[in-house]
Amino acid sequence: MEKLVEAGLIEAHGVGRGRTYTLGASVYRHKGQKAAYVLQKGFEPFQQEQMVLGYIKEHGSIKRYEVSAMCRIGGPQATRLLKKLVDNGKIEQLGERKSTFYKLRK
Repeated sequence: MEKLVEAGLIEAHGVGRGRTYTLGASVYRHKGQKAAYVLQKGFEPFQQEQMVLGYIKEHGSIKRYEVSAMCRIGGPQATRLLKKLVDNGKIEQLGERKSTFYKLRK
C-alpha cells in the first residue's frame, strides 16, 4: 500500500487501525473526473462547520443525523463536530437523547 501512496495512486488518511485509503487526485485527473475526487475525499472540517451553520441559519435547527448525512460523516464524527461548535459558542444544544437538536447561540 505504501508504494501506491508514494506513487500518488492512493492517499492515506489517519494512522494505525483507523487508517483508510482513497484513490489519489491523479487517478481522477487522468480519468477526467476531478469533481468526483472532491466528493470522494469529503469536506474539510472548516467546510463542515460552515455547512452546519448555514443549514441552521436556513432551517432554524439541525439534528445529528442531518449533520451526518449532509457532511457525509459517521455519527460519532457528527457528534464531535457539533460538540466543537457548542464548545466554541457558535451553537447551543437543546433537548436530550433522541430529541436533541442544535440552534444558533443567541
